[in-house]
Amino acid sequence: MIHMRRSLLLATLAITMTATACSGGGAQRGDASHGPVRQHGGTPWPGGDETATEDDPRSTFGVDVDTASYGYARRLIMDGRLPERTAVRPEEFVNSFRQDYAEPAGDGFAVHVDGARLPQTHEASGEVRLMRVGLQTRAEDEESRPDAALTFVIDVSGSMSEPGRLDLVKDALHTLVDQLRRTDSIAIVEFSGEARVVREMTRVSDAEELHDAVDSLHAQDSTNLEAGLVLGYRVARDGFRTGGTNRVIVLSDGLANTGRTEAEPILRRVRDEAAKEIALLGVGVGSEYGDELMEQLADKGDGFVVYVSERAQARKVFVRQLPATLSVRALDAKVQVSFEPTAVRSYRLIGYDNRAIDDEDFRDDRVDGGEVGPGHSVTALYAVRLAAEVPSSARIARVQVRWTDPGNREAAEAYESVTAADLNRAFGEASPRLRTCYAAAYFAQSLQAGPYGREVRLGDLATIAERAGAATDDAEVKDLAKVIHLADELR
Repeated sequence: MIHMRRSLLLATLAITMTATACSGGGAQRGDASHGPVRQHGGTPWPGGDETATEDDPRSTFGVDVDTASYGYARRLIMDGRLPERTAVRPEEFVNSFRQDYAEPAGDGFAVHVDGARLPQTHEASGEVRLMRVGLQTRAEDEESRPDAALTFVIDVSGSMSEPGRLDLVKDALHTLVDQLRRTDSIAIVEFSGEARVVREMTRVSDAEELHDAVDSLHAQDSTNLEAGLVLGYRVARDGFRTGGTNRVIVLSDGLANTGRTEAEPILRRVRDEAAKEIALLGVGVGSEYGDELMEQLADKGDGFVVYVSERAQARKVFVRQLPATLSVRALDAKVQVSFEPTAVRSYRLIGYDNRAIDDEDFRDDRVDGGEVGPGHSVTALYAVRLAAEVPSSARIARVQVRWTDPGNREAAEAYESVTAADLNRAFGEASPRLRTCYAAAYFAQSLQAGPYGREVRLGDLATIAERAGAATDDAEVKDLAKVIHLADELR
C-alpha cells in the first residue's frame, strides 16, 4: 500500500523556541507605531544593552540558529494577537530570513561583515551604524551525509487532540518517512501520562511499518514530558549508529503537566545524553505553546526548535531544512567581536540575550556554544556608535568565530575585519538582505515595547520590508511586511 501524504506542517527553525501567547499582550495603540519616536539613552532592556567600548571592547556569544520565536509571533499576529514581549527574541526574527552569504570552500565558516547608516526614519542620537555579522557553512550533497538514526518522541496528551497539533505532527512524520534515505533509521516513542515505545529503531526501507506506527498515534490524557524524554533517549542509545547522526526529536506543545514539569531536572538528563552525541531537536505545535521549557531543552541538548502550524512551512522544514540538519558542520560555535576603542564609543548586540559567553571563555572549548549544520547561515546585528571624526580607513572591529570539528573534535577559527567605510553606505544603498535584517530586528524590538523599539515606527519598517521583498522577490520577506502591518493595526 503506497502512502500519499500531504505536508501540513509549518515551522520556523530554532535551538531556542517560540513564544507564549498573550491574548491581551503588547503595547497599547499609540506609542511605537503611531506617536513620535523617542531616543534611547542606554537603559538596560531585553534585546541587548549598550556597552561602552572603554569598559568592555569585546562581545562574545554562542551561535544560535533558532527561528521559532518569529514563527510563533507570526502565528499569533495572524490570529489577531500580539506575543508577550518577554518571549520575543530578535535574533530568531533575523535568522528566519534567507541570506546570500558566499559559502566557504571547506568545512567550518565563511565570515562576512558589512553594514550601513540607519535609515532616515530611525531616530538615534550620535553616529550610530548598523553592523551585520554573517556566518555561512558549506552545503552538503544529500548522498554524502552520514546515515541518520532519529528517535521521535511524540506528545499524545489530550491537548494535542486540537486541530493543528497531533494531526500536523502525523502528516509531517509521513512526509519525512517518504523523503529520507532507505538507509536512515527511525524510532517512535509516544508519551502522555506515561511513555511507550511505538516502534523501535527501524530502517526507512521498511517504510510501511513506520507509516503504520505513525497512523497508530492518538491523543490520550496528561503530558509527562520527562517520561517521554527518558524513554526516548533509552531507545536512541539502543539504536545508536556509530559514525552516523543520532538525534532525539521531541514533537509537543510543551505544556507538561505530569511528572517533573520544571526545566532543570529534565535538562540534567538532556545534558548527560547530549554529551553522548545524541542531539535534541524540538518541533513545537499549537496556538498555546510552552516556550520556555522547549527553548531550554533545545539549547542544552545542542539542538534547535521548529514551530509547526501551516502547510507551506511544513514543506520548507520537512523537505528542505530538516534533512540539511541531519549532519553537522560545526559544534560549540562561538563568536567574539573585538571593537576598537579609538573608533567605537559603544556598541549593542541586538538579541542573543541568553547566549552570552564570558569573553575569556571564547577559547575554552569546554564551554558550550552552538551547533550548525551544512548550508546554514547565522546572522547577528550590532548597533555601533562611532567616535567623532573616525577616518574611513579606521578599523571598527575584528570578528572571530571558533568551533569544534564534529569529526576530529579539533578547534578551528576564522576571522574578518570591518572598517568605518564598510558601515558608511546609505541605508537605501545597502543590500536588500541587510535591510530585511534591520526590519526584522527592529520589528522584534518594537514588539518588546522597550526603548530601542521606540526609535522606529512599524509603518516605516513595513515599507522597508516591502521594498526589500520586491528587490529580492522573496515571498517570505513580502510576508514579513504584511505581518508588520497587521501588528501595527493591533497596537
